[in-house]
Amino acid sequence: MKITQFQDILRKKKVDFALIYNLDSLGHNPNFSYFTQYAGIGILIIPKSKQPFLLVPEMEYGRAKKSFKKTFKIKKKRLFEGVMERLRKNNIKTKKIAIDESSVTLRFNKALKKYFKNFKSVDISIDLLELRQIKDNNEINNTKKACRIADNIFNKTINNFKNFKTETHVAAFLEHETKKQGCDLSFPPIVASGKNASMPHHEPENTELKKGFCVIDYGIKYKGYCSDMTRTIYIGKPSEKEREIYNFILKVQEYTIKFTNKNNNCGKVYDFCVKSLKKYKDYFTHGLGHGVGVEIHELPNLTLSSKDKLKNTQHSQ
Repeated sequence: MKITQFQDILRKKKVDFALIYNLDSLGHNPNFSYFTQYAGIGILIIPKSKQPFLLVPEMEYGRAKKSFKKTFKIKKKRLFEGVMERLRKNNIKTKKIAIDESSVTLRFNKALKKYFKNFKSVDISIDLLELRQIKDNNEINNTKKACRIADNIFNKTINNFKNFKTETHVAAFLEHETKKQGCDLSFPPIVASGKNASMPHHEPENTELKKGFCVIDYGIKYKGYCSDMTRTIYIGKPSEKEREIYNFILKVQEYTIKFTNKNNNCGKVYDFCVKSLKKYKDYFTHGLGHGVGVEIHELPNLTLSSKDKLKNTQHSQ
């Protein structure tokens, strides 16, 4: 269980508890939802040894209780008073607190200093990223399901492609089909046709689809877990040169996938791919890949300077 693993980290750092929160009803703290499977307003307290508990406004209680059993109602205007009260009832010390500094706002930091006197904070943002890097069986299966749903929607998109007139038309179809499946987008879809295909983060334009290569970058969220797929299609009839380049890149991709079975160092995998591109390597301006999870970009990173490792995880269906 991930909370148990996280509590091991807290004990090693000799902190009293971790405080992870989401105070924006329209926002999303991935570490908060990672532990709670709840995406609303609330503060999660994870003591180093005792059972964690979640504090939420009364209006959110019903929704939060479905996801996290140890949930308590609290008046929103008394959020920190409620936290202190609950800590006292559970005899939890407040001298050393673990905080994800990557998500702490100035306003939240002021509140901490007001309610927690003479405390010492310990940043656990890197620990959380590393913990999320290794997926358990449930996470892997949710990610696989997200990939299958996205793949089915993409195939439906290709089968209907002759009906699309613009890049935004394609993007809208992807979004509509995602919502029909009861899922959310991992990120706004990228549809880049013609010259736009050379820009990895192109925003779809409401102009006529251009002949030539068309790159579609798309992903969905299933039970909070992201998928991410990038596919290249061709609008019109490709020339022999274009076919040659496409097939060459495809072979480099296949060779690189095989290489990952021999070497798990992300930096070396990236280097192998770039060298395999030969005369085209200077055109490769993007990272080779990244992990996915509750966020669309997670560890490991497949870049030249990366020291991350790839790891096989055994799991059951």
